[in-house]
Formats: sequence, structure tokens, C-alpha cells
Amino acid sequence: MDDYDHAAEIVRNDDRDRYLADLFAPEPARKHLLALHAFNVEISRLRDVVREPGLGEIRLQFWRDAIHGDGAGHPVGRALVATIEAFGLPRETFDAIIEARRFDLYNDPMPSLNDLEGYAGETSSLLFQLAAMILSGGGDPGTAEIAGHGGVAYALTGLMRSLPLHASREQLYLPAELLSEHDVGEQSVFAGEETSGLRAALAGLRAVARNHLAAARSEAQYDPKLFPAFLPLALVEPELDRMDRPDYRPFQLAGVSQLRRQWILWRAARRRVF
Repeated sequence: MDDYDHAAEIVRNDDRDRYLADLFAPEPARKHLLALHAFNVEISRLRDVVREPGLGEIRLQFWRDAIHGDGAGHPVGRALVATIEAFGLPRETFDAIIEARRFDLYNDPMPSLNDLEGYAGETSSLLFQLAAMILSGGGDPGTAEIAGHGGVAYALTGLMRSLPLHASREQLYLPAELLSEHDVGEQSVFAGEETSGLRAALAGLRAVARNHLAAARSEAQYDPKLFPAFLPLALVEPELDRMDRPDYRPFQLAGVSQLRRQWILWRAARRRVF
């Protein structure tokens, strides 16, 4: 397979939601979106594939060098560099994404909600904006606000869904100030204790995610051809609704079923509404 086929296979296997969303993009742009999202898979899963933070730092530096070079002999790197050059994507944006991902390598607590929103903005919002730039042919898509708010909503929802995994390795994305406000200790989270305080903290975080989703929807005046870039946002509200149910168990790995996720994306693509 060529470099773009390799990138597509990575996204299909490891980020099914974005893979399905990318299939709704026009064929000429599709491979470039998949290259972008394969890069995201590579840097977001480093914590799962390296034994210690130092090795993760080396891999992040590898991706910095790849982006500013010729792809460093990596099929995803080569596909990404070709995409960057084809659309004039700003390399400094990729640098910002990579730098933000350093947080994933360590067990430092997330200090505040503001810090969490900043992390989400640089790891998720920038990715949405780059996808919109690809679909706009490399020009300014005029979607900074929708990408900003939508990316934060998407990231917060995903982080809450992944709480069981993060807690199992004593990694905490829930803001320390939010946990303190509800008298929840870090060790309680790591032990998987479903306290009333934790439930209240998560409810508060879901409210923040909903506010960002509402703000993204209010900004949704843009060229319809850009919609596939934001299609994954259609999954945010169903996930938040699931977490709002009385039977929600924050430490159980669960989520909206894959079949329903596919149906939600198909319906949203038809209606062009997320």
C-alpha cells in the first residue's frame, strides 16, 4: 500500500469515528484528512506504546523533525508532509499540537479547568481547524470559533469516556480545582471510587462540554463543503446524554455502541447538522 493507504488503515483501526466521518468528505480531500488524523493517532497513543516518558519525548521529537523535513522515512510522516505542502498548512500549528501532547506522557495533575480547556484546544480544536483548512483548499476557512469550541466539547467528552483507562494508570485529566471543590481526592479516583463528589464533578464538566457544543453550533455559519471536518461533533451530545443517565458508571468502559455511532454520523451527514 502507498503512504496514504497506510495512513487510512491506521485511522480505520484506531480512530473509527474520524475514519467514518472522513468517508463523507469529497474524494480528492479524503486521503489528506486521513493523513492528518493518522498523525493524530500516532501522537495520541504514545502513552500506550512507550515504557517511559523519555521514550515518548523522543517520539514527539521524531514527529517534529518529520513535519519540518520530508517525513523522516515514516509512511504517515511522508503522507502528512505531502498534505502540509499541498495545502500550505502551518507547521507551527502541528508544533503546538505536539507540544501539548507532552502532558500525556506524565502523571502530572491537570491544575484547573482553564488548563484543561487549553489542552483540549491545542490537541483537539487545532485538529478540527486543520481539517477545515484542507476542505477549503488551504485558505482560511473562517471556522476558528466553531473549531475552538467544538474541539473542546469533543475532547472533554472523550476524556470523560476514557476515565477508567486513565484512572487505571494514575493519569488524571479531571481538573484538580474541580475535584477539590467537590472533596474528591486523586487516590479516590485512582481507586475507582464512585463517590457523590465525583459524580457532581463530572456533571459539572459535562455542563462545560455542553456549553462549548452550544457555542460551536451558534457559530455554524460556514461553507457547507467544510461540514465533514466537523461531523464527529455529532457524537458529543449522545455521549453526554448517556453519561447523564442514572445508571451511568464512570469507571466502566462503555459508550454509545459502534452501530449507533455509525448511524448518528450518517444521519448528521445527511442533515448537515451536528
